Formats: sequence, structure tokens, C-alpha cells
Amino acid sequence: MEISRQLPDNVAELQAMLSAQLVQIDALALERDAFKMDVETLKSERNALKISQVHDNEEIKRLTDLIAKLRRAMFGQKSEKLNAQIDQFELELEELHITQGMQTQFTEVAEVKERSAPKRRPLPDHLPRQNEEHLPSEAACPDCGGSWEKIGEDVSEVLEYVPASYRVIRHIRPKLSCTCCDRMAQAPAPSRPIARSSFGPGLMSHVIISKYMDHLPIYRQCQQALREGIELSESTLGDVVGGVHQLLRPLIESLRRYVFAAGKLHADDTPINVLAPGNGKTKQGRLWVYTRDDRPAGDITAPAVWFKYSPDRKGIHPQTHLKDYQGILQADAYPGYNALFETGRVIEAACWAHARRKFYDIHEMSPTPISTHVLKTIGELYQIEAGIRGSPPERRREVRQELAKPIVEALHLWLKEQLSTVSRKSLTADAIGYAMNQWEALCRYLDNGLIEMDNNAAERALRTVALGRKNYLFLGSDAGGERAATMYSLLGTVKLNGINPEKYLRHVLSVIADYPVNKVSELLPWNVTIPEDNCQPNKVEQ
Repeated sequence: MEISRQLPDNVAELQAMLSAQLVQIDALALERDAFKMDVETLKSERNALKISQVHDNEEIKRLTDLIAKLRRAMFGQKSEKLNAQIDQFELELEELHITQGMQTQFTEVAEVKERSAPKRRPLPDHLPRQNEEHLPSEAACPDCGGSWEKIGEDVSEVLEYVPASYRVIRHIRPKLSCTCCDRMAQAPAPSRPIARSSFGPGLMSHVIISKYMDHLPIYRQCQQALREGIELSESTLGDVVGGVHQLLRPLIESLRRYVFAAGKLHADDTPINVLAPGNGKTKQGRLWVYTRDDRPAGDITAPAVWFKYSPDRKGIHPQTHLKDYQGILQADAYPGYNALFETGRVIEAACWAHARRKFYDIHEMSPTPISTHVLKTIGELYQIEAGIRGSPPERRREVRQELAKPIVEALHLWLKEQLSTVSRKSLTADAIGYAMNQWEALCRYLDNGLIEMDNNAAERALRTVALGRKNYLFLGSDAGGERAATMYSLLGTVKLNGINPEKYLRHVLSVIADYPVNKVSELLPWNVTIPEDNCQPNKVEQ
């Protein structure tokens, strides 16, 4: 609304104009008052939302802590009830995050004072760029009719998703005939990863990654393909998984030899439900994992993991896996390892995280002076470890002897004293007893800088399995357990080395069928140079 600045000479016209201007001023005053009311309303709503956000933050923390507690309770056992509880809490947590995000956007708009926005991370350089130029709607200057001249530009980037596409690769082999004689020529048919399969290595790798890294069951992959107008049967994709498993067996054996060549291994296991033949019920199989990772001790050797499936948890399985191993084995207190330790060929190193967890569970239920002191003391030991992570073994041993050993010795004496003050049947006595029984193995890290304080390297490797269990519920057979062990071994190793899994697997599947078996170690993740025929990066963040 604009007030005229030109005044007429005629008095009557001047009075009429003045009256009109007064009406406009009154209208502006009304708009101003309405705007003030809107601002006050927005301020009130903003304050209310801030209060709501405080409550939401408290609820988010409560749900996060509760989910973490349930996961600790679930680890090492199968519980559909716990799974359902966790799923429900995660849905509630997701809704709170979404609601809070919307509230944050609103309060930012309602803020009267401008605030500096947090610095946004740039979009990855390796992604292809598509330019879309936006020109003014006026073809010429609306003021004078002159033509436009470019003096600069503003560029903003938006991350977009283009749905995955399927394509058919036609391999054409012309039949050639010599124009001077009867000689014929034709190029040989290109090798396929799986004989007579109509799937290329890219699609095969996508199926494997989707199932074993993204935890997408085969039937859901079939549903996704059907939305693109492609009908794939579950049996066909199952054949692909089985065929890839067979292809990768020599590579996995090479990986196993590499893992067991380490001077120290982390070992752990986790249950997995398997469909029992004949009766339609499930039994509990086991996935064992062995991790080679000495990076915390300053080693630059590539980390790796090797999984093995067994139909039960009998001690003969790890004893068979480790029958030729000689070195340090860091694990929990599973009795099945004891036969290995008795020979002296394998040295036991225990896990402080396991010992701590028992006191932590007591502390969560009802804090006691004993649980509080133990948690505080173990926390001090972990602080010492944080300061020497990545240092050479010699340096780690020196620091541990100087700083950690006196703390550990004092804790040992204190626990002995406390054991006589609690009921033998109490949870506290059980926690102290576990630590005392493992004490020699718990203290072994003090004298060897290669050993870690805990077995978290192996437990981290099992998280992928735990996530998968939530989606596929059970494996179809013992053979399915073997296939899972193969895929988890290779993909877990790829992840540890920060390599793009789908790009790596696609390359391996495109060459392994014709690769000499005695050179297959050249295809291990850290030995491969992946051709730059893909827009994806070789390295990914872990």
C-alpha cells in the first residue's frame, strides 16, 4: 500500500485525497496491530514448543536407555517378546525425532532474533552433478527493456534419489567369415559368475548386500523388483545366493588362513534360529566369529573377520576351528575354550566388559556401594586405555604397568574383602565370583600391549547378525547357516577396511569364476584395485 506524494492545487481534491490517505493509514494501523498479535502468538507457541521439546528430550533419553538395556538383556539369547518391545520403543523414538524436527523448524521461523544456522556438511564430491539453470521470467529488463548480462551466479545443491534401475546387457558376438577363404571367426562367450544364470555380477552383488548387510529378506527383494515390473521368484534369488556362496568358498578359505595367522584373536558366538528338517519347528544354531584387528595397538595390518556356523554350541566346534592356532585368544568365559587353554598353545585373555556388565546390571536395578565403586574403578581403567589407543604394544605395556596395574591390584584386594560381606546367593556375589574366577585372564592385558581390555572387537562383528535376526527371524537350514557365515565373513571384513561393499563384491564376482585358485588371495579386500567404472567411492565411512 503506497501513499501518494503529489498534492493537487484544488482544495476539494486535496480534502478528498486527505480523507483517502487517512483511510489507508487506519488500515495500515489495523494491519500493524494484527501483526503484533501474530508475533505475540508465535512467541507463545514457540515457548510452548520449547517446553515440549524439553519433555521430548527427556522421553528420548528414557527410550534410548531402555532400548539399550533391552538389547543387553537380549544379547546372547533369542526372545520374541524382547524383540517386540524393542521394535515398539524404536517406533516411539522415531516418532519423537520426527516431531522434534518439525518443532525445531517452527521455532526457527518464529525466532525474532536471527540465529546462525549450524554449518551443513558438503555433499560428497564423488556423486554425479546435474545442473538445472533457473532464469528470470522476464526476457528483458522490465524497467528499460534492455538485455540481460550475466555478472555472476548463486549455486545451491540438493541431494536427490534416483530409483535403482534394471537393465538388460546384450552380449553380441558377430559371426565373421573371411572374404578370401572359408575361415570363420567368433569371439568366445563372456564368462558368467554362475553358469547359465541370467543374472549379472552387479545384480548378484545387490542381492547379497541387500540380504546380509541391509537385512532385507529375499521375499521383500522380490516385492521390490515386482514394483519395477520385473518378476523374480524367491527360488531364483535363493539359487543366486547359493551360487555366490560356492564361488566365494576359495576366497573365504584364504580369508580364514589370514585371520588365524594373527598373534591374537578375538572370539565370540551368537545364537541363530534354524528351521529343523521334517517338523517345521526351529532349532538353535550358532554363528562363531573370530576377529583379527590390532589397529588399537598401532598395527597397520588389515583387520578381518571369519565366521563359522555350527548346529549347536558344543565346545568341539571352537576346538576344531582353532586346532592349528597358536597365540592369544580373547573371549568370554565359555567353558568350550578351556581344552584349548589347557594345552598351553592358546593363551587366554578375558574381557573386562563382561566383568563390568554384571555389576552394571546390578547398578541399573538398585545402585549399591559395591557396584558404584567397581564401575568407577573400571571406568578409570578405560580412561587409561583411551590415552594409549593406537600406541605401539611396548608403550601400552609401560603405561599399563605404571598406571593401571596398581588400580587393578587394589580392586582385587577390595573385591576379596567385599565377598565376605554379601550373601553367597546374591547377584553381587555372582558378579564378584565371575571376576575372581577370571582374574588371571583379566590381568593378562597388563603384561602384553597387544591384548585389549575387552572383547568388543568380536562383539561388534556380531551386531550385523543381531540386526539380521530381527528381519529374517530364522535360517531355512544348516546349509543356510553356512551361506550366512560366508557372506558375513567377507562383508564384515570389507566393512572393517572401509571399502564400498557393493562395488567390491561386484568386481570380485565379475572375475572370480576364471581366477586361478592359487592366486585367490589377490582378491582379498585390501589387495584389490577396483576399476573406476562406477560413480561410487572405493572407501566409505565406517
